[in-house]
Amino acid sequence: MHTDAEHEGGELWVFGYGSLMWRPGFAYLERVPARLIGLHRALCVYSFVHRGTTERPGLVLGLDRGGMCRGIAYRVAAAARAQTISYLRAREQVTTAYIESLRQIELEDDTRRRVRALCYIVDRSHVQYAGKLSLAESLHHIRQGHGSSGANRDYVLETVQALEALGYRESELHLLAEELQGGSRRQQSDSRDQASGGRHGR
Repeated sequence: MHTDAEHEGGELWVFGYGSLMWRPGFAYLERVPARLIGLHRALCVYSFVHRGTTERPGLVLGLDRGGMCRGIAYRVAAAARAQTISYLRAREQVTTAYIESLRQIELEDDTRRRVRALCYIVDRSHVQYAGKLSLAESLHHIRQGHGSSGANRDYVLETVQALEALGYRESELHLLAEELQGGSRRQQSDSRDQASGGRHGR
C-alpha cells in the first residue's frame, strides 16, 4: 500500500526504527534522533524474505498501534526524493506487509521541529502480522530465522546496539538480546567442553 509521497515536491524525511537506523542504504543530508507518537516498535512481523523463509519464518520489527517510538529521522534532498522512495519500497514492501504512511514526527535536537516523515507501519490484516508473541516464541523465530539479508539474530542485536548508541533502552528487545548473546556464550562453552573431553565436572 503506497502513498503519493513521490508526487510531492521538496525534501523528504524518512523515519527509521529498525534496520534503517543502522543500515539506511540511501544518501541523506541530515540524521537526527526523533520520536513518533501513537505507534510503538514491536517484533510483530514474520519475515519470509529478509530474515527468514516461509518454511522457517524470522521475526522483524514493525510500527504497531499505541505508545511512542524513538528512532532516527533522515533528511533527503529533493533531487533524491523519488529515487529514495523507490528504494525503500523495494526494500520494505517486498511482501507488502507494511502500510506506507506520512506521519508527523518530532526531531529530538535543539530545534524540536515537527516534520512529516515517511514511515512503514505494520498491516494488521496481513498474513505476516504476528501480533504479541511470548519471549519463548520470539526467541524461537529469531534463532531459526535466516534470509536474504542474513541471520535474524544479527538483526535484533544490531537494532539493540543502535538504540543503545542513542541512549535508549527497551526492555523487551534488550531481554531478547541478552538471551541471544547468553545462548551464544553457552553454546561456545559447550563446544569447549566437548573439545576438552568434558573436563568440567560433568
